[in-house]
Amino acid sequence: MGGFTSNIKSIYWPETRTLMALALPICGAQLAQAGMSVVDVIMTGRHNATDLAAVSVGSSLWLPLMLFMTGTLMGLTPIVAHLLGGQRNADIRPAVHQALWVALVLGFIAAALLWTVVTPIFELMKVPPAVARESAAYLTAVAFGMPGIALFQALRAFSDGMNHTRPALWISLVGLAVNIPSNYLLIYGGDGLITLFGDGLPNSLQQLPALGAFGCGIATALSMWTMAVAMALYTRKGRTYRSVSIWKKLTPPTLIGVRELVVVGVPIGVAIFVEVTLFTLIALFIASFGEVTVGAHQVALSFTSILFMLPMSLGMALTVRVGNTLGQRRSAMARKVAWNGIVISVIVAVINSTLLWFTAVPVISLYTSNADIQALALTIISLAVIFQLSDSLQVNLAGALRGYKDTRIVMVITVLSYWIVGLGGGHWLGTHGIGDMSEPMGVHGYWIGLIAGLSTAALLLAWRLKRISQQE
Repeated sequence: MGGFTSNIKSIYWPETRTLMALALPICGAQLAQAGMSVVDVIMTGRHNATDLAAVSVGSSLWLPLMLFMTGTLMGLTPIVAHLLGGQRNADIRPAVHQALWVALVLGFIAAALLWTVVTPIFELMKVPPAVARESAAYLTAVAFGMPGIALFQALRAFSDGMNHTRPALWISLVGLAVNIPSNYLLIYGGDGLITLFGDGLPNSLQQLPALGAFGCGIATALSMWTMAVAMALYTRKGRTYRSVSIWKKLTPPTLIGVRELVVVGVPIGVAIFVEVTLFTLIALFIASFGEVTVGAHQVALSFTSILFMLPMSLGMALTVRVGNTLGQRRSAMARKVAWNGIVISVIVAVINSTLLWFTAVPVISLYTSNADIQALALTIISLAVIFQLSDSLQVNLAGALRGYKDTRIVMVITVLSYWIVGLGGGHWLGTHGIGDMSEPMGVHGYWIGLIAGLSTAALLLAWRLKRISQQE
C-alpha cells in the first residue's frame, strides 16, 4: 500500500498535472476553431437562407478535407516528441521541414479538388441551383486558404511535440478575432456597416457590396492564412524553439523524411476522416425520418461534440507525453504514462456523463423551443450519457498508441468499429430493429450503433495498447 501511495505522489500525480497542462490549451484551441464554424453559420443565417444552406453544404465538403490534412500532419507530433525526449534536437528541424513540404502538397491538392469537383458533386446530390451556385463560390474562396491551414496545422503539430501547446490556443483566438469582423464586412457589405455605425460613414464604405456566402469564404481563407503567418512568426521568435531553429535553413524534401511522416500520419488522417464520415452518413440516413428527428439528432450531436473536446484534447496531449518518454528510452515509464492517461480519461468521462445528465434539459432549450424536438433530443442524450466512457476511452487509447507511432492498426480498428459495427449495426437497428424482438428503432437505433461501435473500438484499442506497451 505504501508503494502504491508513493507512486501516486512521485509518478502519477505529477504526470497528471503535466498531462492536463498540455491538454487544456489544446482544448481551448479546438473550441476556438470550432467557434469559427459557428460564427459562419450564425452570420450567413442572418443574411439569408440560401447563403446559410450554401455554407452548410460547402462546409460538409471542405471540413473533411481539412481534417484529413490535420490528421496526416499530426503524425509530426509523436516524431518530434520522440526526438525531443531523446535530446536529438538537431534532427527536429529537418523533420519539421518535411512536414511543411507535405502540408503544401496537401493544401494545394485540397484547393484543386474544391475548384474542380464540387459542381459534379452538387449535381449528384441534387442541390438546388441557387444553393449550388453560392456554395461553389464559397468553396472557391475557401480553397485559397487550404495551403495556409495546412501549414498552420504542421507548425502546430511541431509545437505540440515540443510540449508547447499554448501558442495554438492564442493563435486560434487570433484567427477567430479576424474571422468575426471579416465575416461581418464581407457578408453584409455597406448595409451592415450602416446598421452598425450609422449613415455617417464615407460613401465609399457604404457602397461596399454584400458578398454573402462568397464573402464568408474569403473571411475563412483570410483567417486560415492569418493563423499560418502568426504561427510561423511565433515559431521563429519564441524562446522555446531556439534549440531547434526551424527557420535557419530550409531542408529540401527527402524520401526518407516524407515517408516517415506519411507512414505515421496518413493512418491518423484516415481514422479522423472515417469518424467524420460516420456522422455525415448517419445524418444523411436519418434525413428521411423528418425534420423533428433531424433537429433532435443535430441538437444532441452538437451538445455532445462540445463535451468531447476535452477527452479528445487529452488524447492529443497523451501522444506527446508517451512520445517524449519513449524518446528518453524509458519504456516502463511510458507504459505508466499511457495507462495513467487512460485512468484520467475515465474520470473525464464520468464528469461529462454527469454534466450531460443534469444539464440536458436547460441546454436543449437553448437550442430550440420546439417541444417535440426537445423531447426527442432528451431521449437521444440519455443514450449519449452511456457512450461517454467508451468514447473517451477510445480517443485516449488511440492517442497513447500514436505516441508509440502505432497508427496503422489504430486505423484498421477505427474503420472496422465505426463503419461496420457503428454505422452498419446502427443502420440495421434503425431500419429493421432486432428481428421479432423490436420494431425499427429509428434514430435511437443509430445511436445504439454508435455505442456499440465506440465500445468495440475501445476494447480493441485497449488490447492493442496492452500488447504494444509490453513489447517496448
